[in-house]
Amino acid sequence: MTAGLLVSAARSGAGKTTVTLGLLAALARRGMVLRAAKAGPDYIDPAFHAVATGAPCINLDSWTMPPPLLQALMADATTAADMLVVEGVMGLFDGVPGVADRDGSSASIAARFNLPVLLVLDVTAQSQSAAAMVRGFAGHRPDVHVAGVILNRVGSDRHRRLITDAIAPLGIPVVGAIPRDAALALPERHLGLIQAGEHGDLATRMDVLADMAEKHLDLDTIIALAAPIDGQPARNAAPALPPPGQRIALAADAAFTFIYPHLIDGWRNAGAEVVRFSPLANEAPPDDCDACWLPGGYPELHVATLASAQKFHDGLVRFAQTRLVHGECGGYMVLGEGLEDADGNRHAMTGLLSHTTSFHKRRLHLGYREAQLLSDSPIGPKGSLIRGHEFHYASLIDPGSDDPLVDLRNAQVEPMAERGGRRGHVTGTFFHAIARVDG
Repeated sequence: MTAGLLVSAARSGAGKTTVTLGLLAALARRGMVLRAAKAGPDYIDPAFHAVATGAPCINLDSWTMPPPLLQALMADATTAADMLVVEGVMGLFDGVPGVADRDGSSASIAARFNLPVLLVLDVTAQSQSAAAMVRGFAGHRPDVHVAGVILNRVGSDRHRRLITDAIAPLGIPVVGAIPRDAALALPERHLGLIQAGEHGDLATRMDVLADMAEKHLDLDTIIALAAPIDGQPARNAAPALPPPGQRIALAADAAFTFIYPHLIDGWRNAGAEVVRFSPLANEAPPDDCDACWLPGGYPELHVATLASAQKFHDGLVRFAQTRLVHGECGGYMVLGEGLEDADGNRHAMTGLLSHTTSFHKRRLHLGYREAQLLSDSPIGPKGSLIRGHEFHYASLIDPGSDDPLVDLRNAQVEPMAERGGRRGHVTGTFFHAIARVDG
């Protein structure tokens, strides 16, 4: 049976990703068969996990995913693996207030699957006070077991001893103490870490993280703390979203990278075929496909190339005359009339929808979303409730004149202004769909 644990922290920025990658890379050196998962909506960290483990990384999110889908994903991830390591999101208990075991928190995933928690503490500018934090986190929920503590950004050996001596009476082992070292940090940009595929030295970086883990983590104790996972297959676990077609043309390159693996797997398990093409290489969606999906990504970083990709533009326009085309976030931006780059220069996009977006006028849009579909579309039939999220800095500077696609609300059931667009066979929205919740 596969054993598992969850790496979490008191807050974002404490070093969860560094610890998780180092742990995975070090355990892989031992020859263990590993899988990884990321709690919550995230496209970027899972790509690093996949490199460290040599296997796909799944997302597990209790707010957007119905329990049967969560169980099905866990069952698949724990097939023939020695250990599953889940990286948490934000702080351990951070989530949507008032919805108990479906609040989207890391704690909800730990409780659902009986995963012991390794609590990462950034101990910069504190010492014995770290023990009070451990006591509080350990006692906050009886169904969440804090099994071990990893101290991050330790200033000296004396600093480490002060903290470990203070934690010792709690009976929770300190299983690692990582010194402050800027060389361990991975470079970032506006949506998080620079993507795994963009690092020419990623293998070297993984070796550095593995060396760190072997030197500063008690790997044997961490392995012993992992607990068996219930990997029984779920009954009646439908695909998260219905396939939009039998053969789906999927834009896939450096500008279009953000699509969840569970969506593609669900489409394939339902009998659909996914065919990748590259707009950045000026490729059009293949003519033998019956639907086209433009996922999110970084079109704002490649806007000039996309604007000049005439074969892509013309081919997508022809495709949309008779077949479904859907764009999410970055894909939605490319479906519009224009996109302003970071300097305020406007570039013509495909014009299949009438809105205009801007990366020059930036504002963070972040959070869970629930959408009711106002018409049949590639993400589901009219009336469906779809849960997902928004995470982008681009702004809608001209909403255009298309019919709205969704009635959108946040996790607190407050109406959101963003409604996407639909015209003919073309639909799009800034909202990333994760799973249907009413079917």
